[in-house]
Amino acid sequence: MKALTTTLAGLTIGVLGTNFASAQVTENTLQAKDGFYVGGNYGYLKVDGQDDFDDDNDMWQGLAGYRFNRYLAVEGSMIDFGDYGSDLSNADTDGYTAAVKGMLPLSEHFAVFVKGGQLWWESDYSVADLSGDFDDESLFIGAGVNYAISRNLSINAEYTIYDTELDAEELGENFGDRDFETDLKQASLGVEYRF
Repeated sequence: MKALTTTLAGLTIGVLGTNFASAQVTENTLQAKDGFYVGGNYGYLKVDGQDDFDDDNDMWQGLAGYRFNRYLAVEGSMIDFGDYGSDLSNADTDGYTAAVKGMLPLSEHFAVFVKGGQLWWESDYSVADLSGDFDDESLFIGAGVNYAISRNLSINAEYTIYDTELDAEELGENFGDRDFETDLKQASLGVEYRF
């Protein structure tokens, strides 16, 4: 967890500490639109878990945010990670996020970004004959590229890692003192509309 936080801080400082006065990117760039935005992502989810929790499937994400300027935004989202696992052990996970997003325009149309924040998630699970639900919170970090079609409309590609852990003590005494470490890795394409 400390490594994830250190990586997030380093990436954010790296993006924000880059030379903002680039001669190639003017204040009138398509990436300079401030204010509220909404969007959605659809993509691929890879679940790196233990035993039967390894899987992959589709996911979708709805988001809303506010851009203070062309370098900094805050963003919230709702994510449906879908169902993953096997017939013996499976889970259905949904979540909400809050993040800080650092952006760096590279040209009139292109910008790169990093973001990191908090995921609040809930899983409905079934392990052998036991079933129920479990909720927790985790850190996440992501990076991507944004292409502005106009000052209001853009598309993006993003890769995000969520550090989640399902505590077996919550599942029942039959599992003893064991945790199911599960990293959710999301690769997605999306669209963003800026008001």
